[in-house]
Amino acid sequence: MYRAIILVVAGLIIIAATFSFLEKQKPTTHLLEFTAPFIYGRFNIPADNPLTEESVQLGRRLFYDPVLSSNKQISCATCHQQSLAFTDGLTTSIGVSAKPLAFNAMSLVNLLWGPRQLFWDGRSPSLEHQALLPIQDKNEMNKNLDDLVDDLVNDPIYVTLFDKAYGDINAQSIAKALANFQRTLISANSKYDKYLRGEVSLSANEEKGRKLFMAHPDVKVSLRGGNCIDCHSQFLTSGFSTAFDGFSNNGLDNDNNLPSGLYATTNNIAHKGLFKAPTLRNIAVTAPYMHDGRFKTLKEVLGHYNGGIKRSKTLSPLIIEADNIPSTQMNHISLNLTSEEEDAIIAFLHTLTDHDFLTDVQFSSPFNQEDRND
Repeated sequence: MYRAIILVVAGLIIIAATFSFLEKQKPTTHLLEFTAPFIYGRFNIPADNPLTEESVQLGRRLFYDPVLSSNKQISCATCHQQSLAFTDGLTTSIGVSAKPLAFNAMSLVNLLWGPRQLFWDGRSPSLEHQALLPIQDKNEMNKNLDDLVDDLVNDPIYVTLFDKAYGDINAQSIAKALANFQRTLISANSKYDKYLRGEVSLSANEEKGRKLFMAHPDVKVSLRGGNCIDCHSQFLTSGFSTAFDGFSNNGLDNDNNLPSGLYATTNNIAHKGLFKAPTLRNIAVTAPYMHDGRFKTLKEVLGHYNGGIKRSKTLSPLIIEADNIPSTQMNHISLNLTSEEEDAIIAFLHTLTDHDFLTDVQFSSPFNQEDRND
């Protein structure tokens, strides 16, 4: 008798727990009108963080909300502005401490495809992991995660949004929501994309720049090239996504001045001075350039590869080997491009600007829309 009662009670507890679990797993909506260009290749979305309408809308609001910072004045969008392809136009960003940060703000574009290691120095293995680091960094947003959760719990709008997307408000669900919004930041409607789809033609100069961009120079067969494709892989124009293949030492500094770069993450001396190869999508609006923002213009960037390369022990062999004329490598590393070839490459780089991406309301602040609706 007693055993039967115990079994019934245990069964009821299991059923109650099951309903409680299902209650937290709110019904979600597949992301509407979401498309990913097949030409970019395969991508992976974490099994425990499906791309849903609810999670993306929550992440979008969090991205633009200064509540994520200790002084409630800095949001993710402060350093990642849509009109600048989610960069900020500064040499290095400035957070709550008002001190220049260590790195230039990277563009948040086409993150769905990788590389997997994020930040200039590769210190983060996923978008979910990456999302919480700036929030907690004392110089960036300096927000205690427990305090952030308290702020969100006391906001009725966030309570509703989290309830629909993840059930609970916690650090993990905050990270997941931010990651999913960033996964939707897809740029695929530039002039170059339209060219790839057969919708437009490139000008003669843009086409010349495209061919130079795609070619590794080979003097043996008189093939001239800009060597860009060796690090900025077609068609995403970002670093390769396998392990640390997307990182390179591109000759910015000699051994005496070589910064840690990827070495700070891996503790592998062969990685000293290696930094993540950024996407070149929308590159014309993301100045200044390089991990430390040292170059103000694309002309300066091309000038670096055409005569400013500094030797170091970890300098990429792809850069050492790239030259458009023979017999110069022993004393001076240079692509030896002509001024006209530099201008052609820059003309091609301008075809990577996606004006729709820079203005799409899906990626803009939801707070602006709320103000218009009031």
